[in-house]
Amino acid sequence: MRYIIRLSYDGSAFCGWQIQNNDRTVQGDLESALKTLTGTYVQVTGAGRTDTEVNAIDYIAHFELPDEVRIEAAQLCYKLNAILPRELAVHEVSVTESEFHARFDARSREYHYFIHFTKDPFCEKFSYRMRYPLDIRKMNQAAAYLLGEHDFSCFEKTGGNNATSICTITEAGWETYRPTHVELMGYQYREGDYIVFRIKANRFLRNMVRAVVGTLVEVGRGKISVDEFEQIILKKDRCSAGTSMPPQALFLWKVDYDYIAE
Repeated sequence: MRYIIRLSYDGSAFCGWQIQNNDRTVQGDLESALKTLTGTYVQVTGAGRTDTEVNAIDYIAHFELPDEVRIEAAQLCYKLNAILPRELAVHEVSVTESEFHARFDARSREYHYFIHFTKDPFCEKFSYRMRYPLDIRKMNQAAAYLLGEHDFSCFEKTGGNNATSICTITEAGWETYRPTHVELMGYQYREGDYIVFRIKANRFLRNMVRAVVGTLVEVGRGKISVDEFEQIILKKDRCSAGTSMPPQALFLWKVDYDYIAE
């Protein structure tokens, strides 16, 4: 029987999603917990890889249990959370059609990258503190060039083994936001103290989002122009783009499917 599992994780505890030799990964912890519960090896297939220290809010994966293993989905969710470490939480386990595939059936993936400009102890772990002012208007002008189907080789980590560097981006842009703790605690707040970059596409290349954000930050700082940003995409050369941003502020926010309810 095939199951869908929805989970979230604090990426700082893991060397990414995918199993690696001698490194702790999300997939490895999940498979270890399932083996403890079922007494047999269970392979977990995720919606895609996330890099070391990158977080996930609503990650989707699937796995199959042999017929002789009979555990109700709700009980499976409860027992997994009892075994798994605090950095990894399972929100739902449900039975699905045998044809469902967490990776290949995904219609789109959405990432968010968080930046703050003011000293805030509650943001340091999951947001990047920027010490320079940024021109968000110009950053959004540049981000508009990301929309559509393009070859994004310029933002792909050197040595990536993707069959193609072509992706279709449907949303990309910066906006301001106000963290919940700022409202609840009555902190002094200026519009623009906290910003987030949202990007949605059918697929992403390795390290792509952090490279995109790093290059847009250079636009915001005035180091490169909006037109130069467009040329970077057209050149398809990683050396032309900006430095990748740190991973702790990046979240895989959502994975969309045609037939999984919100």
